[in-house]
Amino acid sequence: MLPDIPFDPSQLLIGGQWRDPSDTLALTNPSDGSDLARIAKGTAAEVDLAVQAAQDALDGDWSSFTAAERGRVLTRLGQLVLENVEFLTTLESLDVGKPTTQARADAVALARYCEFYGGAVDKLLGQTIPYLNGYTVYTLREPHGVTGHIVPWNYPMQIIGRSVGAALAMGNACVLKPAEDACLTALMFAYLAEQAGLPAGALNVVPGLGREAGAALAGHPGVQHLSFTGSVATGAMVQQAAGANVVPVTLELGGKSPQIVFEDADLEAALPFLVNAGLQNAGQTCSASSRILVHSSRFDEVATRMGDAYRAKRIGPANTDPDIGPLINATQRDRVMAFLDGASDLPVLAEASISPDLPQGHYVPARLFGPVKPDHRLAQQEIFGPVQVIIPFETEDEAVAIANGTDYGLVASIWTKDGARQMRLAKRLKSGQVFINNYGAGGGVELPFGGIGKSGHGREKGFEALYGFSTLKTVAAFHG
Repeated sequence: MLPDIPFDPSQLLIGGQWRDPSDTLALTNPSDGSDLARIAKGTAAEVDLAVQAAQDALDGDWSSFTAAERGRVLTRLGQLVLENVEFLTTLESLDVGKPTTQARADAVALARYCEFYGGAVDKLLGQTIPYLNGYTVYTLREPHGVTGHIVPWNYPMQIIGRSVGAALAMGNACVLKPAEDACLTALMFAYLAEQAGLPAGALNVVPGLGREAGAALAGHPGVQHLSFTGSVATGAMVQQAAGANVVPVTLELGGKSPQIVFEDADLEAALPFLVNAGLQNAGQTCSASSRILVHSSRFDEVATRMGDAYRAKRIGPANTDPDIGPLINATQRDRVMAFLDGASDLPVLAEASISPDLPQGHYVPARLFGPVKPDHRLAQQEIFGPVQVIIPFETEDEAVAIANGTDYGLVASIWTKDGARQMRLAKRLKSGQVFINNYGAGGGVELPFGGIGKSGHGREKGFEALYGFSTLKTVAAFHG
């Protein structure tokens, strides 16, 4: 059951007004399948109104805010998020099925994004460029204009923070289309943004189906930049729709991220990362570490210790703060179970099983397979569930070939004490982020994030996000 919310969750936020939608959808609790609320089923007409409201904000008050003033709004917003961390945690746990500890970490991260971009935006400098005599040449960073943000259901708060936060910091006006499975914290974020002083229309929220509201936003001629996080197939469609309007797109798509464990690795330090980076949020993470590459001399040890960790994991409803919660919906549950049912040819090293006493939510077992060949389906395709495979290797070259041997390139990790090997592999791995003797660096709001290949393009987080949500203008003044 939902707590009291200071707005009607079935409404849209357009131009500073909470509006009744033309239609609604049921929102369900992944932990037990119960109905949580009705949410808006946004239409193309409502997306059009939101884009126009964003443009009106740019033509009005929002464009007059200096960088420092935008920073103050975001800083206040970050403080309001911190003041409402427990409320946001409850909403996210109910909506996504995320264990409360993980949901709370996401709420704190959302505040940190606001703080970071609030403090960074007035430090984003242009350049003066030495040129011909009689000229002064300099560059300016300016907002794109109206930016569209299509956000998935697995990390709503974090992804809103790193995309909408950066876009607002640069002075863009945003239209946010949260996933139909998880939009409550997106609406709450927009409500808090109003309290922080964000002017009407600078942030508009239109929940709805991807094929309707999402498609309308991706192809809207009034949108000057799009940010999309989600599947490869949908990302390709978003890019095609935006391409018709010659609009730049930031895509953060799938992953099949490896951790490489060499013979000299500190396994005591590595073990929590090897397991938790694959099981956090029930494996529903683009940067999840679903492939564990282990030198053959350490394979048995790693398999035994990871297996012990798996068997100790507890699966349960989000509000009990388990290690692993439910998947987001029945479709995702059935998809992951199809992967598991189709892997009968693989040895199962360990499993965290589902208790028969659990409510009728969207639960799947967490399963560890190994040894697995690098070309097996489970080692190549993104599963988006609590499933990991262990792949043995013999040489450094073989490890690199296996790590690079998928269509993805989002995150990779190297576990070795050999400094020269660390530097060699950091250069050789085809990945947007490479971590040495860690995985994820604690989330790293400051660290540019994005992939190569089918993991997408463009970068979020850090100053790179501010560059991405702005356009560069060159001014050349002739003065003789």
